[in-house]
Amino acid sequence: MAAYLIVDVDDLLQRFQDRSMSIDLQELAVGLRGGAALAAGLVSVEKLKAIAVANWSSYSIRPGSVDPQYIFKTSGYEVFEVPHRSVLADVLITHYFDYDPDPIDELILATTSGDLLPLIRRIKKTRSARIRMWGSEDVLKGTEFADEIIFQPLETLLGIQTKNVAVYVDFENIAISLNEQGFIVNLDHLIERFVAQARAHGQVVKMAAYAPWGQRGTLPPLLDRAGREIADDAPSRMMMANIDPVFNLPGKNSADVRIARDLITESGHGESADVYIVASGDRDFNDVINTLAQRGKQVIIWGVRGSTSRQLEKHPAVTVEYIEDFTSLQTHQSLSKAPLQDVDSETFIPSQWSSVVIQFNRLAEQSDEITVHALLDQLQRVGVAASVERGTDLISQAISLGLLRLVNNQGIVALNQRHPIVEKTCIIQSSIMRRVANTLKVRGWEYVNYGFLLNGLQMERELSRPGMNLDDQWRSHWIDALVREQILQRELVPHRHNPDDLVPVIRLPDDYPNTEPTGILTDEPNPQVPDEDNWAGMSLTQFATIDAQAAEMSVRVIVSVEQFTSFRNFAWCPLGSLHRRLRAYDTGMSFQRAVEYLEANGVVIVSEYANPQSPYNTKGISLTVEAPLAQTILLLRDNFIRLLLSLYERNLPITPQRVQEEAPDQDWQIELWLSIMETENVLNALPGRTGQYSLFRTHHTVKLVAGDSM
Repeated sequence: MAAYLIVDVDDLLQRFQDRSMSIDLQELAVGLRGGAALAAGLVSVEKLKAIAVANWSSYSIRPGSVDPQYIFKTSGYEVFEVPHRSVLADVLITHYFDYDPDPIDELILATTSGDLLPLIRRIKKTRSARIRMWGSEDVLKGTEFADEIIFQPLETLLGIQTKNVAVYVDFENIAISLNEQGFIVNLDHLIERFVAQARAHGQVVKMAAYAPWGQRGTLPPLLDRAGREIADDAPSRMMMANIDPVFNLPGKNSADVRIARDLITESGHGESADVYIVASGDRDFNDVINTLAQRGKQVIIWGVRGSTSRQLEKHPAVTVEYIEDFTSLQTHQSLSKAPLQDVDSETFIPSQWSSVVIQFNRLAEQSDEITVHALLDQLQRVGVAASVERGTDLISQAISLGLLRLVNNQGIVALNQRHPIVEKTCIIQSSIMRRVANTLKVRGWEYVNYGFLLNGLQMERELSRPGMNLDDQWRSHWIDALVREQILQRELVPHRHNPDDLVPVIRLPDDYPNTEPTGILTDEPNPQVPDEDNWAGMSLTQFATIDAQAAEMSVRVIVSVEQFTSFRNFAWCPLGSLHRRLRAYDTGMSFQRAVEYLEANGVVIVSEYANPQSPYNTKGISLTVEAPLAQTILLLRDNFIRLLLSLYERNLPITPQRVQEEAPDQDWQIELWLSIMETENVLNALPGRTGQYSLFRTHHTVKLVAGDSM
């Protein structure tokens, strides 16, 4: 009698893992072989041909773990290597069945996959042959074999029961222990491996991680896969993995007492877990473990070698699993050898690394040489590090990562300006500080409205890089980060229209050493902000030598305000609407400087105007048409429109080259004026014809210039 048992090891182990079922591999192998012999009616298990098929090379054997191939081989199976599942049935038929002269009487397939079904069609069988499938799900439903093959649930046959597992992680203890043993605390990797290791013991019903979440500087740097520091994001990442982030105050006893209380309470319920995993190396859990053991619970300790209490390691009721054995964490030494991480494609958010850079820049405002000791004191002073140990770890890893470099043996450190984290942090800090300082200086304000600052930063061209200046939330993160670093101050002040309503504003700290924008954060020279008093009487040509983009913006402002007011017969234009219209051409400060320049020269008036659509006044801008500069710009506009009309009436294409040919003797800024005409809807780009425009002949301004009756 020919009887075969074929065990699809890869499929079964994956199914058990997905369902969080704890399986003893030795019991599984022996139970399958014995159950198959009994089902086939064999007098001896030796009469059964048992084959265990898998991609055996994919099972990496860690220290202290078992080798699946060895277990099946010693349990009486022939182990067969199949690297690719797509040819699973073919290779089995070729190796075992094509040359077997005896037809099969009994075939048992231990799998929940349909990859082995082709065997049934192609092997030689006796008329009375029986075929069985043992698996977790009946994949035969709806197939041609639904009535021919006997399906039996594998768990019922082998009496497999799923154990419930509860996991309690003293995360502060584990993170500090890993850091002290020289490991990088890769949070993403730890979460993934904690969940996988817990599922290896059964069905996970609870996972909780205890730490002083949100308490700045209490945990060592927590990194993601890209090497970014993500301490502030840790609780949300825990929750996404169904791990409850439980807050406790910093310090050793706080987490111990809380976890011990929860363990005693939870294990006393009638439907409590079967397996309790405690991730901590603290000996204070010894009494709790004794209580769990008395209640018949299996107890597993996840610890770090060198940081786990010997009392726990030797406890007879405890199984100790070392975290470094079921993870593959990098060491601090590997940081210095690794290439710089590419952070361009990722959202660049504040972190402990950016805190180091910002505080270094703060010290650099006061001294040319920064020592490790001075930086350590500064990190503790502003709360980046809660202790000397945390601060020392942070600086040490910043040096290993390449953010800082040691200048000499006296402990002098410097920033590595080429590191992407340093470069981006400096650009962001410089841009925000410059925006605040310039606004306070030019406008003479005591503070900057939070929303006003957000809008201003949106136009900062320096921040237009991958992963930066994405939205208001990103800008808020960085403003709040500078407030947290004590570089800026955030206050609530009464709203000017409703004193009962408090609005957030940003100030520079009173003790800030230099309220002028400086170039210390970048390699560029100090930005030159013209004094408003010097703008009065300054020609547009002179202004262009100071700020060419603001000079061009001045022309745009004059044309836009005139068109808006003349078309609607209004006396003023809302300043916010004007800014939104011209935002595409604002390089950060050019709109603000242009308005200030025009105001200083009497070309425009910025004031609060009564708004018929609102009970509050609206900030607006009006044009003094009689001003010489306004007259000059509007005359240039009219002449340019006349040139466009000439081309239109002769049915000639409107292109930059044609405009230049029409007025070869005039020094037109053709690109600027074409851009203005397009912005004001006088010209419209022709689809599919690059550089060619159509004239909106019935446009209000065009009709005025042409002398048409309105």
